[in-house]
Amino acid sequence: MKHKMSILFYLKSAKASKKGLYPIYQRITINGIRIELSTSKFVDKAKWNKEAGRIKGNSEEARLINSYLDILKNKAYETEKWMVNNDQEINAQTFKNKLLGIEENQRKLLLIFEDHNKRMKELIGKEFSNNTFKKYETTLSHTKEFLKHQYKINDISIKRVDIAFINDFDFYLRNTKNCNNNSTIKYIRNFGKIVKQCYVNGWLEKDPFLNYKGKVKEVERTYLTELEIEVLLNKNFKINRLELVRDIFLFSCFTGLAYIDVYNLTKSNIIIGIDGEKWISTHRQKTESASKIPILPVTQMIIDKYENHPQSNNEDRLLPILSNQKMNAYLKEIAAICEIEKELTFHIARHTFATTITLTNGVPIESVSKMLGHKNLRTTQHYAKVLDRKVSEDMKLLKDKFVLRETTVRKSGAL
Repeated sequence: MKHKMSILFYLKSAKASKKGLYPIYQRITINGIRIELSTSKFVDKAKWNKEAGRIKGNSEEARLINSYLDILKNKAYETEKWMVNNDQEINAQTFKNKLLGIEENQRKLLLIFEDHNKRMKELIGKEFSNNTFKKYETTLSHTKEFLKHQYKINDISIKRVDIAFINDFDFYLRNTKNCNNNSTIKYIRNFGKIVKQCYVNGWLEKDPFLNYKGKVKEVERTYLTELEIEVLLNKNFKINRLELVRDIFLFSCFTGLAYIDVYNLTKSNIIIGIDGEKWISTHRQKTESASKIPILPVTQMIIDKYENHPQSNNEDRLLPILSNQKMNAYLKEIAAICEIEKELTFHIARHTFATTITLTNGVPIESVSKMLGHKNLRTTQHYAKVLDRKVSEDMKLLKDKFVLRETTVRKSGAL
């Protein structure tokens, strides 16, 4: 942005001293806006050359003060030059701050990040889950460590966040923190949300993430096979807490609901669907999208089993679910008891519903996507890609058709 700047020195008669001396002021005008600064020098009005903005004559007083005024003028022009060379916006306020060495009331990255997380914490259970909050807290922690490692500072102006900063942060996460590709990208995306908010708020002139090229690599999702589900269904547990965790895990396997969505279920989420049968109707907390799932026999058995459970009734929940941390801890015990050689976590249940329960059994991917509450069909397609068994079964049907056709041809004598 172009600017116009002029400099002059003048006497301010309204602030004359008791001795009748007048203070010399410097006036810097930028785009018509004046900056008036005291030089802390005083002079007899009779000795002042108004047109030249200097003291008349060649006395030692004149030489010393005029030389000082030249230094102030040169300092102003040097400040202007620096701001131009560093692509700084020049207006009356920014120029004055830079000239006087006053730190602007800059918006600091970590203060903005901490404020974001504080607001997010207050919305846990309303718009965000505790797990989502913890992920942003971890990202904030990594950002703090990166600033100390890379710049030896405790905070930084949001205006200094550019593509070079982002790429350096990416490298730090991979190299120093030993994060894998997908973890790195997720942390950078969380960080990116903060930066993009600053851009939307007008605190940044451009979005530095426009040229960031990080991509999440597709990973093979773990899920349970029909045989492993049968083992879980038929296993008798002597410990009540393991039986409870097994049941709620299976509930998720047959509904596709994530932990937080199962946790939030109440009896009011059970509705009569379009077919006259019972359905679960809820909204996924993660995406806020609607999710309606017909209740399968196994699902209904689990609902009936815990219908009158004290915890369910006291907390107005459909099921007496434990914390996610405890669920996952006990699932490891269950996997060992059932000899399931997979790292069993609650989220595997959702993958199992998408693959073994639905897609493998011929449920159209569009229906699966709707039940999972996905906003994009491409998200559901990730599950379809791992179904080698389904591909094998589909191709076997095709192979059988060709075998039947070949047999018919041979019998006709055509070959």
